[in-house]
Amino acid sequence: MTGRLPQFVVAGAPKAGTTALHAALATHPGLYLSPVKEPKFYLTDGRPPPRSQQRGPGDAHSAREWIWRRQDYLALFTAAPEDAVRGESTPFYLHDRAAQARLAADVPDVRVVAVVRDPVDRAWSNWVHLRADGLEPEADFLAAVRQEERRVADGWAPFWHYRGLGRYGEQLRDLYRHVPRERVLLLRYRQVVDSPRETLDRVSAFLGVAPGVAHAVPPENVKPYVADGPRHRALSRLVRAGAALGAYAPPQVWRQVSRPLVAALHAGRAPRPAMPVEVRREVLEPLLPDIEQLEELTGESFADWKGDTGRGDFRSRSAGSEAR
Repeated sequence: MTGRLPQFVVAGAPKAGTTALHAALATHPGLYLSPVKEPKFYLTDGRPPPRSQQRGPGDAHSAREWIWRRQDYLALFTAAPEDAVRGESTPFYLHDRAAQARLAADVPDVRVVAVVRDPVDRAWSNWVHLRADGLEPEADFLAAVRQEERRVADGWAPFWHYRGLGRYGEQLRDLYRHVPRERVLLLRYRQVVDSPRETLDRVSAFLGVAPGVAHAVPPENVKPYVADGPRHRALSRLVRAGAALGAYAPPQVWRQVSRPLVAALHAGRAPRPAMPVEVRREVLEPLLPDIEQLEELTGESFADWKGDTGRGDFRSRSAGSEAR
């Protein structure tokens, strides 16, 4: 049965373009991507996700969608052609050290595609995502980041780890203890977005399939910015209450019920505000040593992440500057 395991994974980081990359790689006839984009199998140890890590809004409901039974995971790859290179995408594998160890032990020759993004922009996009879906109760990004340590201690799931998910230096250091460097391909989010054809060719070569075949797919996981206000707060309370109840119903039931609520939230979309320089500096400051560690590990410069502007979707600007 081991023959039906994946031969590669797209790991890390959440909100770094892994959904678009997964969809693009799935267009390559020499590759087979699991029909479930984030099975999260190696986040588990063959048992359901522990309830001690499901205490944030919507966490318990989301945990019901994890594929933790081995037979269910293997079934994801049964339709793969014999000569196809099999893979799956779970961005949390880069962050979860136990997942790294399980993956390397189960698939000794696994190849890992790790996608990283300016950690402040990644955290901001993460917060926008959770706000848009009515799950993040904190209307101020910086205030939410400041609550991270308490939330982690209280058992909120990894998607709430705004800074923690962006500590790529530590994550890559630990991954290299399990997977040799030559079987890890590190990509930047901007490469996926700005140079999709060249990036797909790099990934194809890394996975041993023909370049020039896979084609980019428009991203589908981009959430709108939804401004705070009475309407947003009322709808969000309904979403969070429903998500709590949804933990006791099949995931597809809550998805169906919540769809009009989430659509109503998204109808309140507004232009994304500029990130004040002082906010970026506070979020970035504890991450600077980790960025330096990433530079030491890779021999690459990530100086563009260390300044007041960053290099992601959302440039920091002083108040009154025109939003991009």
